Amino acid sequence: MNLLGTDAVLASNALSGKTALICGASRGIGAATARVMAAAGANVIVSARNQDQLDLLVEELNSLGNGSHQTLAMDLEDTNAISGKINSLLNQNPIHILINNAAGPPGGPLLDSTVEELTQPFGRHLHAAHTLVQLLVPTMESEGYGRIIQIVSTSVREPIPNLGVSNTLRGAMASWAKTLSRELPPCITINNVLPGFTDTERLGSLAQSIHDRTGKTLETIHNGWMSQVPIERLIDPLETASVIAFLSTPAAGAIRGVSLPVDGGRLRSI
Repeated sequence: MNLLGTDAVLASNALSGKTALICGASRGIGAATARVMAAAGANVIVSARNQDQLDLLVEELNSLGNGSHQTLAMDLEDTNAISGKINSLLNQNPIHILINNAAGPPGGPLLDSTVEELTQPFGRHLHAAHTLVQLLVPTMESEGYGRIIQIVSTSVREPIPNLGVSNTLRGAMASWAKTLSRELPPCITINNVLPGFTDTERLGSLAQSIHDRTGKTLETIHNGWMSQVPIERLIDPLETASVIAFLSTPAAGAIRGVSLPVDGGRLRSI
């Protein structure tokens, strides 16, 4: 699927003049979001722990749009280091768009999970996102423009079996964002995107863990997933990224405090 060519969903200048910080950008939906935003004219700051992967991604971004792109190696679990890195960025340029995204926790029943296994993912996701928002909101308000988007999960609406810690965490993130939607200045929106079965390494590792636990073949696992999805295929990360990029544009200024599924119709709830 080519969403970066002449038939791109977003106009080439839809995000011109805006700077986006994308967390978890080294792969998957985060990397796809960086590509779509760059093609839409944004200045993109890609952040993750792997500097080499970020460097390769920025080389690609430079060929997709007219923006200025850079890397930010950052560990979201180190909340003490986040402040210094973000303040350094803000001394260079304002940041208008924040994409909160991080790798999900390992699967398993919630009843079997220890408190320690809950603590680390909450730090990487909720604590880091809250820290980033507090740091960036003053500049967004002074710029008169802010977009905050979380890449979460459809488990916000319907918990997914064998992802107990993730289900708990995602629900907390959605409630946090909804609460902030009533507190943020009028010029700043906050929304969540809920990916369904998306063609990423994360989904592949989840399938492998199910295989290891149950003995089911990867084909059987995949077919079981697709039987739940009316479009009968995995979602391309660029499809999800295009929704995220749209929510980042001025055209989406009236969308605030929603959790939007990009799941091929899998969710049964209204």
